[in-house]
Amino acid sequence: MRVALEVSTEVSRSSRARQVEALFDVPAQEKCSLKWEGDAPIEARPWNVGLVVGPSGCGKSSVARHMFGANFHPELEWRGKSVIDDFSETLSVADVAAACSSVGFNTIPAWLRPYAVLSNGEKFRVEVARRLLEGGDPIVIDEFTSVVDRQVAQIGSHAVAKFVRANKRQFVAVSCHYDIVDWLQPDWVLEPATMTFTWRSLQPRPTIDVEIVRVDHSAWRTFAPYHYLSADLHRGAACFVLFARGSPAAFAGIINFPHPTTHDIKRCSRLVTLPDWQGLGLAFVLIDQLGAAYKGTSRRLRTYPAHPALVRSFAKNRRWAMRKEPGTYLSGGSATSGVTASKSQMRPCATFEYVGEPMDAVTAARLIA
Repeated sequence: MRVALEVSTEVSRSSRARQVEALFDVPAQEKCSLKWEGDAPIEARPWNVGLVVGPSGCGKSSVARHMFGANFHPELEWRGKSVIDDFSETLSVADVAAACSSVGFNTIPAWLRPYAVLSNGEKFRVEVARRLLEGGDPIVIDEFTSVVDRQVAQIGSHAVAKFVRANKRQFVAVSCHYDIVDWLQPDWVLEPATMTFTWRSLQPRPTIDVEIVRVDHSAWRTFAPYHYLSADLHRGAACFVLFARGSPAAFAGIINFPHPTTHDIKRCSRLVTLPDWQGLGLAFVLIDQLGAAYKGTSRRLRTYPAHPALVRSFAKNRRWAMRKEPGTYLSGGSATSGVTASKSQMRPCATFEYVGEPMDAVTAARLIA
């Protein structure tokens, strides 16, 4: 693709404009013209993710609109009482849930809130999810990550790129931030400031140092608002937090499995990741390590996910074996557990058990003690 673009505008000849010209010794002119010329050979090879990047005022939006004009969309309207109501009626709830989860918008209570009350990070993610579902290829998003903090921008970029590639779509981000390059991993980069076009090869995303610590039950208060079930957590739960870059990111609450004859099973009662960290799979880093730790101390760990995205992820994870397919079961028990339940205690879920490698006994005891 050859870019040959010129944008001309008339210069004001008002008395105030003339005063500014005289004050700063600006040459008088009738028109102001900006030009961009260069090659952007995006048709030369297959690609999924592109990035138009550069400082403010360098012409990113103008060049991107010139290249992908038909795919620039007007501002989305958000009028529903919940954001999921704003998605096209032609989309199924499963489609919407899958897209939201894939871009890191996993806080189910937030799905049921109107757009206006969401955080900037949540707005960013749900808008991307909606454009990915409702837009045609290539999907072009201007001012990508401009309104969110840089951590959310980086993690969100990784989640978006992962979704785009998994679904064999094409996506173009237009941004003034270079710090997303290593997270978005674009196949090509265009810099309008110098009209430089570069093909890139995919590389691993930057690593994040994490630490898992057993914590006091009070830590649950930080995570409770973001879990899709009750905010309650059994007082006897063993609580664990995964810290990423020194900040709390994911939480797991582990309790005993009630059974009249089997006493070596623990179950994950709560597993939740804070919104700013969603999209990196940190919950699985946490639960995998806990599964290994409990197995290293001769106990079994089970989990009962109801969230469709979690069920799919556990089913793909070789460290976990499905013990019961998705259905409606007693929360925390089974037909043979000896526990009776009211209808309110029944919920749709699947059952998975950790079957991966055990952690060495000393390290495991140190973690879960």
